[in-house]
Amino acid sequence: MIAGLLGAFGAAVCYGVGSILQAVAARRTQSVEGLDPRLLIRLFGSWRYLLGIGFDGFAFLLSIAALRSLPLFVVQSIVASFLAVTAVLGAIFLHMPLRRSDWIALLLVIAGLVLVGLSAAEDRSVTVSEAERWGVLVAAVALGVLAVPLGRIDGARGAAALGALAGLAYGAVAVAARVLPGSVRLDTLLSDLGTLLTDPSIYALILAGGVALLAYSTALQRGSVTQATAPLVIGETVAPALVGVLMLGDRPRPGWGYVAALGFVLAVVGALRLSRHGDLTQPDLQRTT
Repeated sequence: MIAGLLGAFGAAVCYGVGSILQAVAARRTQSVEGLDPRLLIRLFGSWRYLLGIGFDGFAFLLSIAALRSLPLFVVQSIVASFLAVTAVLGAIFLHMPLRRSDWIALLLVIAGLVLVGLSAAEDRSVTVSEAERWGVLVAAVALGVLAVPLGRIDGARGAAALGALAGLAYGAVAVAARVLPGSVRLDTLLSDLGTLLTDPSIYALILAGGVALLAYSTALQRGSVTQATAPLVIGETVAPALVGVLMLGDRPRPGWGYVAALGFVLAVVGALRLSRHGDLTQPDLQRTT
């Protein structure tokens, strides 16, 4: 369980670093109409974006490892704290000083994560039906279809809509990782490849990850980092946590339910408040060139 907690915190740090790099790269790349996959092709020409994706990829592996031993609500609330990392890095490298309200929000995140960590119990083995595995894939496909009309919305409304969809897609990635066959581990990934290729949840994970990446990158071009990231945090934290509790049997330690709920709320509220700090202004972007 300790290794799982360390993995989740490591994922939050990597996601925080990656978000700064991707935001700068997205703002400096020619914008697109609608949800255009060519945006990713352009972004792949930016070393900042590639480095940010590299941090995200490592964070993803850490979060999968954490999900093999911890409930979804624990991992997702810890991962949501990447906004705290983003805020601190923004203050250091992008000349966006933290205000008093930002420090209060940062303390809320830390307090919430401490409570969630204290309430965490070792993940229990839960039998997942074939229908539930296919259900995750159907949800990923539905999000991909929904992304097309949402991609036509311009401005702040478009940024918020695509950010929310990206959050739900990242949440679907977390759920898919949670329901992978229990015998699959990172250290035996190659030997278990045959098992993975016959499981619909692995395809849900890949599809939802691609949808999330494109939707969030587009959202960063439509509006501020705040408008894109705040709904993302809600989608990727609350939705999979509810799925874990209602369908996958995730539970805190006996008698610690209220502590877990309080910690979860504090962490999400603090992260949302910190997301207001994430706006990158044009002078900030010029200084990073």
